[in-house]
Amino acid sequence: MSSAAVTPPPTETDVLVVGAGPAGSAAAAWLARQGVQVVLADAATFPRDKTCGDGLTPRAVGELRLLGLEDWLRGRTVNQGLRAHGFGQVLHLPWPGGALPDWGSAVPRTELDDRLRQVAVESGATCVEDARAVDVRRDGSRVAAVVFERRGQGGREDAERFEIACRRLVVADGVRSPLGKVLGREWHRDTVYGVAGRSYVTSEKHDDTWISSHLELRDEQGSILSGYGWIFPLGTGEVNLGVGTLATAKRPADIAVKPLMSFYADQRREEFGLGDDLRMPTSALLPMGGAVSQVAGPNWALIGDAAGCVNPLNGEGIDYGLETGRLVAALLGDLDADAHGLATAWPALLREHYGEAFSIARRLAGLVTVPWVLPRFGPAGMRSTALMTLALRWMGNLVTDEDRDAAARLWRWAGKGSVRLDDRPPFS
Repeated sequence: MSSAAVTPPPTETDVLVVGAGPAGSAAAAWLARQGVQVVLADAATFPRDKTCGDGLTPRAVGELRLLGLEDWLRGRTVNQGLRAHGFGQVLHLPWPGGALPDWGSAVPRTELDDRLRQVAVESGATCVEDARAVDVRRDGSRVAAVVFERRGQGGREDAERFEIACRRLVVADGVRSPLGKVLGREWHRDTVYGVAGRSYVTSEKHDDTWISSHLELRDEQGSILSGYGWIFPLGTGEVNLGVGTLATAKRPADIAVKPLMSFYADQRREEFGLGDDLRMPTSALLPMGGAVSQVAGPNWALIGDAAGCVNPLNGEGIDYGLETGRLVAALLGDLDADAHGLATAWPALLREHYGEAFSIARRLAGLVTVPWVLPRFGPAGMRSTALMTLALRWMGNLVTDEDRDAAARLWRWAGKGSVRLDDRPPFS
């Protein structure tokens, strides 16, 4: 039995962080480094798995570097860019660099999340495992405490319930965000969302220095789907292999993810020296582009996947999780004397950092769900290395405030225009 199952949890804390994925652990680490008393709680016992492509773009690498994990990350696997396949073409597209690192990586979430949680502990956070947040106790409009449930030996039937009181609450409990729902969080599927599956499989190219994406993803009937397949080398003898498609409420994804993933693996088996068995296949739905509302209250805030901080063009969420963890920690420090300001300050900060990029990205991703768009424009795009290099930068949101080149200015201009056209802006 885990030690977490017999150690009494704390009864109160200054800041309570629910969810120990990249977002929650980053928030807890940055808060603890500010000298804040923080408790980091999670429903699982670590190490634990999480459905994910495991890819770390330069944006994510930059955040891990800030947390002091660059050497640890370089000891895993390093890639130099994207190998894009599709429509008869194969293009090698290096990471653009600039204000961001010029390399990427991939680490299984079982390992990455456990290491990030250790960083939070090393920074001074107190961790509580096997604690599922099921409700809150309110004091007016504020959250006074979170109610947790811990499974007993007989399962849910003899589960233990306890509370942790808090001055402030950070909700980082993932794409489904059960605690966010308790607080009124709503996911709006009128804008684009993702349907994805991932698995692990042995590969002769497990130490490849390029990640691979197949932009011409077809089903068994030969139809082009609005998504892509990926093979991300892990350097462990295995690769992370998965597929993802885009959908909206008007154009839902009519696919069975796991069979599609197996079909995709069959198509790539010879080229990548893949083994026969797909290990640990899982799937998930992804809210994207800030397509959620009620992301903050007087003394609480949603971050990472719970706040819909997932890139609509590539499904990446780890980078935004790490970033929002750092941003909310800084904001909580600034609002120490007036936590009520969080209800307006946090949505405003999310819109400032991500609103324009998410708006244009989800608009473009929504176009891809139109059946004729990808077959018509995909072949032309793949014939131009220059165009795909630009697409890589935009699709990965590898544009920073420091970038002043023409591509960065165009991306920001498009984002501003897109926001003005939004019926429902990000983080409404």
